[in-house]
Amino acid sequence: MTQDAPASASVEADVIVVGAGPAGATAATWLARRGLEVALLEKATFPRDKVCGDGLTPRATKQLVRLGVDVSEKAGWKHNVGLRTYGARREPFHFPWPELESFPNYGLTRPRAEFDHLLARLAVDAGAHLHEDTTVADPILDGDRIVGVRAKDGRMFRAPVTIAADGNSSRLALGMGLEKNRKRPMGVAVRTYYRSEQRTHDDWMESHLQLWDGEPGKSTLLPGYGWVFAMGDGTVNVGMGTVSSTASSQKINFREMLTTWAASTPPEWGFRPENQIGGIGSAALPMSFNRKPAYGRGLLLVGDSGGMVSPFNGEGIPYAMEAAEMAADAVADARSRGFGTRGAERALDGYASRLSAEWGGYYRLGQVFVSLIERPAVMAACTRYGLPRPTLMRFTMKLLAHLYDADDGDWMDKVLTSLSRLAPSA
Repeated sequence: MTQDAPASASVEADVIVVGAGPAGATAATWLARRGLEVALLEKATFPRDKVCGDGLTPRATKQLVRLGVDVSEKAGWKHNVGLRTYGARREPFHFPWPELESFPNYGLTRPRAEFDHLLARLAVDAGAHLHEDTTVADPILDGDRIVGVRAKDGRMFRAPVTIAADGNSSRLALGMGLEKNRKRPMGVAVRTYYRSEQRTHDDWMESHLQLWDGEPGKSTLLPGYGWVFAMGDGTVNVGMGTVSSTASSQKINFREMLTTWAASTPPEWGFRPENQIGGIGSAALPMSFNRKPAYGRGLLLVGDSGGMVSPFNGEGIPYAMEAAEMAADAVADARSRGFGTRGAERALDGYASRLSAEWGGYYRLGQVFVSLIERPAVMAACTRYGLPRPTLMRFTMKLLAHLYDADDGDWMDKVLTSLSRLAPSA
């Protein structure tokens, strides 16, 4: 699938997209479909894996449907009907995905190795030029404006506009002097796979709000929350995550904690070392626009590079894909006005404004949420007294999953929409 240029070549394009994960591949697809010449650069070679829960809520499902992806189970997707939550009692609580105008009523699971490869192929099919095994070393500048990137092997890629979709560490953003705001929430996630015939065909995504290192209620609570996502192929994705209201380093061995918690689950689930597939991977979850500006000096930040993970639930893929389409809209508009003109800059500035209008208030509410739940007493009270109240939990689930009709919904939707619009932007 690679479309490489000679090592000494200089590739010219309308836009360069650095990183071919969900953010970059989606941006490249929308840009190519709008008729732009796209150079999509990926440091690895497909298929390649990424640390992720592999579970997609209806918000992410909607983005795949918008792209025209066949998300049927025949096409290799595992569907789920909602969230099963454990906490405060032995029996779980079940929360079906809401019936909404704006989003489908089902979620999906798919291994990231397959998911990312599918999106990259979609971009190529749309006309984007994919360059695999291409690690970007630094930006090419004209004054203080980026006009291209230089790969480690010496190849140069030039374009009027560049999109950084290269993840949390974002070498490109750092090369432009854009540091992360360490006062914004930061999460950490670890995950592995187990063979489990009992759990692999489960129709529910599953979360565990209380993680015990032994018998529930009679052992020690571990920090964070756990998940179990059925993959439908004989395996399950099992992981845990935690979040802090700031990016302060947490000296916690999360891999060891995951193994400890997995060992405390029922033996019939199969979450034991003899059933483990591969190792335990970990990843940082940059939240709440922790790197800004989203546009400046010819560079747009999309996905994790701009800290677009939700502070409510640690979900990043739908926001990466939504931002990718917004970025494509702005870049296509800028080209139509003439790259380098004042009008084009206004169009590109509109990308950052649109992000703020769409998610700024919601992310600000998420920052407050994180500052509360990271206190053990508050989290324990929410779990004990909140979960047994169905109406409250339906409201909470809509908030946490960001699944409500903003224009015309029920009273819950109207309250959540108003809260997000009234909150100052993150």
